Amino acid sequence: MKLKKLISAAAGFLVMLQPLLSQNKTPEFYSLAENPPMGWNSWDCYGPTVTEKEVKANTDYMAEKLKSFGWQYIVVDIRWYVENTKAQGYNQTDPVYCMDEYGRLIPATNKFPSSAGNQGFKPIADYIHKKGLKFGIHLMRGIPVEAVKKDTPVKGTKYSAKDIFSEELQCKWLRDMYTVDASKPGAQEYYNSLFELYASWEVDYVKIDNLSRPYHQKEIELIRNAIENCGRPMVLSTSPGATPLENAEHVKTHANLWRICDDFWDNWRYMAPMFELCKNWAPYSGPGHWPDADMLPLGRISIRGERGEERMTGFTKDEQYTLMNLWAIFRSPLMFGGDLPSNDDFTLSLITNKDILNVNQNSTNNHELKNEKGLIVWTANVPNSKDKYLAFFNSNDKETRVISVTMKELGLNNSTTVTNLWSKEKETVKNEKIIKKIAPHASAIFRLSQN
Repeated sequence: MKLKKLISAAAGFLVMLQPLLSQNKTPEFYSLAENPPMGWNSWDCYGPTVTEKEVKANTDYMAEKLKSFGWQYIVVDIRWYVENTKAQGYNQTDPVYCMDEYGRLIPATNKFPSSAGNQGFKPIADYIHKKGLKFGIHLMRGIPVEAVKKDTPVKGTKYSAKDIFSEELQCKWLRDMYTVDASKPGAQEYYNSLFELYASWEVDYVKIDNLSRPYHQKEIELIRNAIENCGRPMVLSTSPGATPLENAEHVKTHANLWRICDDFWDNWRYMAPMFELCKNWAPYSGPGHWPDADMLPLGRISIRGERGEERMTGFTKDEQYTLMNLWAIFRSPLMFGGDLPSNDDFTLSLITNKDILNVNQNSTNNHELKNEKGLIVWTANVPNSKDKYLAFFNSNDKETRVISVTMKELGLNNSTTVTNLWSKEKETVKNEKIIKKIAPHASAIFRLSQN
């Protein structure tokens, strides 16, 4: 009897403990993005107008010149399902949507000819996979307004679009979709049907828009469930703009990456706030869950873009180094926004520096050490080593400034070699301090090795 009572008590204790164990369990989807994802996204150069030919050209370039450095995702951004899109904004006057009988958006065949015959994005995914790369698509949160107008059925259920939609919180800047009301029967099944379709296309990565501000917790949970149910692993990126910091714990257990800002463009006024945002979000970074500082608007952008005329990036060379250095030591996902085949040698050098990419992919304990009147110092650890990474940033608009850090602040001794990760120049520490002159908007990044 005593043994039975002990067994019963132990079983009861495990039942009570189970919720705590579940909370501490690492989500399986973390394994899909153990390091920050690296890839190309069509948004900065083509807005909503990218074509199959352009996707393949960027795929070819990545396979030839970038894959060996760890770049792997090719992501088709917004409105691939609208036939008559336009540059410099969106056609919201008379858009022609492409949609199947279940209210699921499908590629416009005039932009993606291989999708004809109900093939969807599968032929493009096959092309990308054969190059050893991975394929992603952009989605808008919700159910198409067009599906509600036609009251399309929710696949495999007795429900229809009108049963699950809500006009509340409709996206203000793009009116393609209505909210899916998570409380309605058929809501989960609708999202399940979407990801069943994307799985059949062999999609590896989904970027889902209009989820973050306000924070659509219930719809994010529908999406997470649908991905888990679809039978195909997919990285989930939520977007935009600034995900509320108070939702950090929820988003990190439901998405692999999430935006910490609105769309980031090639002007210092977009760069200036990023230092504070990165500092605030750094504690929530880790294998499988990455705060996302947005794309790299480098190289040739806005060919048919949403923002500004066609151009090479508006960032100066100093600012481009600063962008790469901050994104690296913050460990942001790296999504290149320019047209890859148009890259010049300098742009290519920015995204193929193995040391910088190693900071982004493999460092730990990344954090801002100090910020003194816009003179900013970040550090990180080099795994399996006593070495450290160190980055200096002068975020001020005027005057070259001196930035310094003591070996005591870094927890290192004076017998340390300092290697500049861009120039590869080496020097030894003098007077127990590292001192550098940094121009306005410029930066420097080093590896510190104990001798």
